Amino acid sequence: MREKGAGLATGCQMNAFDEQSRSLWMDTVVAEAPALSENKRVDTVVVGSGIAGLSTAYELARRGQKVLVLDRGRIAGGMTSRTSAHLTSQSDDGFKTLIKVRGLDAAKTFYESHAAAIDRIEAIVREERIECHFRRVNGYLFPAIGKDPAEELTAEFDATKKVGMPIERHTGLPFKGLEKVRSLRYPNLATFHPLRYLRGVADAFVQRGGELFANTIVTAVEEKNGAVAVRTANGLLVEAANAVIATNSPINDRVTLHTQLAPYRTYAMAITIERDSIEDALYWDTLDPYHYVRLENGRGAIQYLIVGGADHKTGEADDAWARFEGIESWIRALLSNLGNITHRWSGQVLDPIDYSAFIGRNPGNDHVFVHTGDSGQGLTHGVAGSLLLSNLIAGGDCSWSSIYDPSRVKLAAAKNFVAENVTAVKNFAEYIAPGELKSTDDLESGKGAIIREGVRKIAAYRDDQGRVHRVSAACTHVGCHLHWNSFERCWDCPCHGSHFAVDGTALNAPAVAALAPFDSKTANERNKAYAES
Repeated sequence: MREKGAGLATGCQMNAFDEQSRSLWMDTVVAEAPALSENKRVDTVVVGSGIAGLSTAYELARRGQKVLVLDRGRIAGGMTSRTSAHLTSQSDDGFKTLIKVRGLDAAKTFYESHAAAIDRIEAIVREERIECHFRRVNGYLFPAIGKDPAEELTAEFDATKKVGMPIERHTGLPFKGLEKVRSLRYPNLATFHPLRYLRGVADAFVQRGGELFANTIVTAVEEKNGAVAVRTANGLLVEAANAVIATNSPINDRVTLHTQLAPYRTYAMAITIERDSIEDALYWDTLDPYHYVRLENGRGAIQYLIVGGADHKTGEADDAWARFEGIESWIRALLSNLGNITHRWSGQVLDPIDYSAFIGRNPGNDHVFVHTGDSGQGLTHGVAGSLLLSNLIAGGDCSWSSIYDPSRVKLAAAKNFVAENVTAVKNFAEYIAPGELKSTDDLESGKGAIIREGVRKIAAYRDDQGRVHRVSAACTHVGCHLHWNSFERCWDCPCHGSHFAVDGTALNAPAVAALAPFDSKTANERNKAYAES
């Protein structure tokens, strides 16, 4: 088990890669990059090096721009490293729902943009000669166990036909008990190894003159006089004509977009399987949250089945092992030839209240662009966003702009807005509740808990060597009350999805500043100053 906590002290920063679990992809190093060590001036600065950030940087470099990418931790070490890597142009929420909330034209645009994203990935793989297991596959939507296939699938079939996405009625799946089940078949979807793909994209970006900087925390993004200044925690400055904030959840704005996003933890595992025993395809059911299944090749004769689901709102449950047991029981009931579990991991998705991402000019800015709210389709959203943003930054336009416009009116999603933001209201009430333990003396090794000391709340963790780490229980984004995540051994913010290591280091946006060490006046003052800024 890996202990966290050395990030800020050593000068080697961290991101979501440094949470406890490891995905099937994480042995792949995308790029070795230094920390930023001097001021820079470029055409565009991209903050965040996941698929959205690297893809946007790549597209701009192809257009001849001088582009620089910054990440708080390792390159591609954010939520892209925790994906399941399905590439689908079907809406994560279903086209029936998307048409109801956004209208038919928007749903058509959604499909067209995600189909174009898959095509773009395929073209880049071919042009840059990237070895990443990319292949076109079928996708199958099937009814959850106990559900009526006709009721579950007919409306989605009709909606999908309306948006123009190829779809077929299908009978029979390679799962026990589903040999004659009715399902929907989506031809020409895809999958790949996400970090091998990004390694190729990063190499191609650097070959075109792009610069990558890891372990560099961005603390401020300021637009003034038609240009952008990006400031870092070590006092350096990057000046640019434009900035792209692709940090999963935006770090440049405290409220505007965060109230329209809801963070959800999702779970996945890899299990060995007999090679070629089922069709290499994408499978997902109609459960809410749904199960999803795909295959991935390993070394030699090894093949993995990746299965996941069991989502919940971030910070509102701490029962990951029970969720993994449920996922495993579900898939083993469907397939008798599965071997051992090799990886278990969790990730986080940000669900937008009206079912499509926010990609475009940040509200109130002309030269700061944002990419967020990918829901469960971060890979295709990321690449579609790179095409949209590179067009906007290069002075053009894009027919997809309106559906993803961060400033769009969302009246049809008002009910979702209220429902998702109840979390924040309930969360602040937790500050008057008792602590989970009376004192740190009651804290077991490897465990975290919230402890009250007078009027203050402490997030306390005892590591495997018996040392106790005490930090503020208030998220440095807007002050929400943190919850312990025992599976990832980190602190999660239920309001907007920030994560923190046990020493307080921020691992995931929107938080930037570390949690204050509880006995450090200096650290408290530092975080207070950041919050006021």
